Amino acid sequence: MAALGRPRRSCLAVPGSSVKMLGKAQGLPADQVFLDLEDAVAPLAKPEARKNIVAALNDGDWAGKTRVVRVNDLTTPWTYRDVIEVVEGAGANLDCIMLPKVQNAAQVQWLDLTLTQIEKTIGLPVGGIGIEAQIENAAGLVNVDAIAAASPRIETIIFGPADFMASINMKSLVVGALIPDYPGDPYHYILMRILMAARMHDLQAIDGPFLQIRDVDAFREVAKRSAALGFDGKWVLHPGQIDAANDVYSPAQEDYDHAELILDAYDYYTSEQGGRLGAVMLGDEMIDEASRKMALVISAKGRAAGMNRTTAFTPPN
Repeated sequence: MAALGRPRRSCLAVPGSSVKMLGKAQGLPADQVFLDLEDAVAPLAKPEARKNIVAALNDGDWAGKTRVVRVNDLTTPWTYRDVIEVVEGAGANLDCIMLPKVQNAAQVQWLDLTLTQIEKTIGLPVGGIGIEAQIENAAGLVNVDAIAAASPRIETIIFGPADFMASINMKSLVVGALIPDYPGDPYHYILMRILMAARMHDLQAIDGPFLQIRDVDAFREVAKRSAALGFDGKWVLHPGQIDAANDVYSPAQEDYDHAELILDAYDYYTSEQGGRLGAVMLGDEMIDEASRKMALVISAKGRAAGMNRTTAFTPPN
């Protein structure tokens, strides 16, 4: 199945300049934590933030979490030092590097090559550190297919709404929310474009942040839109958003149970014992090979979320 990778229902942003927040994040129930060196860290604080992140990765308890560091984008003077210091200092305790504001495949290829050289130099398995590519402007979206194919290290394609909105002169200051003057979802095309590129290459697709951090109900409504399309998760900027993200990007219990029943029933009916049938009735529903593929998606999401089924398939007498 496409894009099964590491669970990323909730991707918590943590500024590398805050030792307190780096410590608190370790005990929160986010699937992924990304330690930020970019927008959340002032220019003068970036060198110290690198050291904080290396210490947190090496000394912290990140059990059960995907560990990611977001470096600065390649138009800045900080990126190469970010990558070298973090990977040389804590590469054995790092899962992925996130590259923001990716505009073309060459930028991903630069990061791939740099990671390979560092891994070889310090004795890490080559290719062990993944890449997350963040799409934040028109150039990145236009080139998203090539970006998704740029390296076997890529695990996710991420939508960065705030910078994207600015880059296309969108008339709004509320990041991720619908615009009252627009009769539809202004982000639908962007999200679908990212999703298609991600799925074409068996990658995960991650929605960006919702900045009104105290309005969890609004966060949930925004998250439901990308979850309905098939996105795997969303950024969270506050601990209060984590449970909502984990819930929205997990299947409902009823859907998970139904998916598991479809898989069991289809497996039985296509077997010799079940009559080698290709299309059968499960209650009032006809199921076939296409049903099995759809059920695999829901069941995989449920299993990744640690869900337990509450129903069982019983073959007919």
